[in-house]
Amino acid sequence: MNRTLRLPRADGAVTPYTLTGSRAVTPPSGPIRSRVAFAAVHVVADPLAAINPMLEVALDWEATLAYRRYLWSLGLAVAEAMDTSQRGMGFDWETAKELIKRAVTEAKAVPGAVLASGAGTDHLEPGSRVTLADVEAAYEEQCTWIERCGGRIILMASRALAAAARSPDDYVKVYGRILSQVREPVIIHWLGEMFDPALAGYWGSPSLDCATETLLAIVREHASRIDGVKISLLDQRREIAMRRRFPRGVRMYTGDDFDYPTTIRGDVEGASDALLGIFDVIAPAAAAALKALDTGDFARYEAILGPTLPLARHVFGAPTRFYKTGVVFAAYLNGHQSHFRLVGGMESGRSVVHLAEQFVLMDRAGLLVDPERAAERMRRVLAVAGVD
Repeated sequence: MNRTLRLPRADGAVTPYTLTGSRAVTPPSGPIRSRVAFAAVHVVADPLAAINPMLEVALDWEATLAYRRYLWSLGLAVAEAMDTSQRGMGFDWETAKELIKRAVTEAKAVPGAVLASGAGTDHLEPGSRVTLADVEAAYEEQCTWIERCGGRIILMASRALAAAARSPDDYVKVYGRILSQVREPVIIHWLGEMFDPALAGYWGSPSLDCATETLLAIVREHASRIDGVKISLLDQRREIAMRRRFPRGVRMYTGDDFDYPTTIRGDVEGASDALLGIFDVIAPAAAAALKALDTGDFARYEAILGPTLPLARHVFGAPTRFYKTGVVFAAYLNGHQSHFRLVGGMESGRSVVHLAEQFVLMDRAGLLVDPERAAERMRRVLAVAGVD
């Protein structure tokens, strides 16, 4: 098969690109032991559903659940129903409830499978009449559903709370109430405004330093009910500094899709675990690298993860909130789904130039499982954009 494609560039030119022939990364079998490694996982839309995709949601349930089984087979944990699956960005709570229920059932049938699910307030529309009590009730509803299904909770950031809160004390109050009720320790997620502009000023201050102190106060007060904190600020130094101040037993789950190899490897004072959207994209490489870390083979760890960084920084490049397009595009290229369609029509969230560069970076990182199939699928996307 012809391994050369014509790819568009940012300057308007269309130039030939020949696949490198890089061997796809294949992880060894078995669990990952040295770190807890969650992949925040996407959902697969049903492209043939007779709905308005901008207003309604229909999932391909088998393809969606099959991808979770694939991640578990690699030894990765699954973070379900979070922003990677477009929570609050086209994917509604009613569908999320069904997804969480089905995913928990799937996990119970897979030996060693680890699953945690996002609880937020996305069914509560932010507005001037929304009170802190409304926010608490919304959180309680979602937490109760996850626990009733038999799942673990990831306590996601709340747009409604960001709009209703008037001070850091409001965050302390709301999180304190929710944490006092959970059955098992939860993961708290601090999602930065680069991922969701509606979360600007979270924890009650536009100053990240002040916000950090508020979150740390919550963590210290409720440490026994907190498994860890996921930081999605794309700020490595802040993550490491905060990690060093956590109470013993509270994990730092890196959400830094720009610098994850360093924070996961760690230093003499500790290391971060992982809860990353990019692990959906680079799952085989992530699993292989972490299993190398398990054996103390730091050189192989770096050799596998290093080439994935340019890809991650591209997929999560500004405007970062559209990274889901790249996540699903990767799954399409690698044959995990038969189409390149997203919930809410978000396949249009990135330009064909952006997708062409992602294709090149996946090839260079050894992340095209079947390069010839990936090339053919890339050609289909290019054809739609008028590149023959």
